[in-house]
Amino acid sequence: MPQKKISIRIDGELVSAREGMTILEAARGAGKQIPALCYMAGLSAVGACRVCIVEVSGVPRLLPACTTPAQDGMSVTTNSPQLMRYRRIAVELLLVERNHVCAVCVSNGHCELQALAKSLGVTHVRYPYNYPRLPVDLTHPRYVLDHNRCILCTRCARVCGEVEGAHVWEMTGRGIKARMTTELNQSWGSATSCTSCGKCVQACPTGALSEKGFAVEEMVKRTEHISALAVLKDAQAKGVQA
Repeated sequence: MPQKKISIRIDGELVSAREGMTILEAARGAGKQIPALCYMAGLSAVGACRVCIVEVSGVPRLLPACTTPAQDGMSVTTNSPQLMRYRRIAVELLLVERNHVCAVCVSNGHCELQALAKSLGVTHVRYPYNYPRLPVDLTHPRYVLDHNRCILCTRCARVCGEVEGAHVWEMTGRGIKARMTTELNQSWGSATSCTSCGKCVQACPTGALSEKGFAVEEMVKRTEHISALAVLKDAQAKGVQA
């Protein structure tokens, strides 16, 4: 059955969408960009980073655009002084939680967190750095996991489970002690279910996952390729279900 068309107002402009779309999908479909770090087209949305928050008329709280369904007649504001302030806070907290030393990162200049911080005007942070002692997993023959640069977006876990079907990645710990790990907290090199496809590396928005052999500023992620593959697989799955 074809999906019903709906109309929502985004930043004062009337936009057409399909029933079942989220606010983020409707906005991007209309050429309006809402910043996000944990979202990737084709993957399930989890609302982890809270960078895509928007204002919805009649709702007293801010809502994540990636997980909030678009409803007919809804009026959404994607850019306001309040939203900019909260997005800066979210990015600053991500920067202080781990050890994001951009100058020595393989993804320097190609990092989504870095680019977002720049676009929001985050030139410094107002909170004390945590400086946690975090390990770097070099056990995999091809790839590197650097916990210092992880923002817990879980894009690696979702692309591994939903596209590759290997389910290697998961999150362990709670709160500030949360970490991405492989196969019940085994080293990545010991993960027998890992197919070494590299989808998780390409989906990672920062330098947390990278390929061995790359120096500073050399790791360019091809997220659009992984996203296109995820969208294709999602469409095929929905076609089979229908």
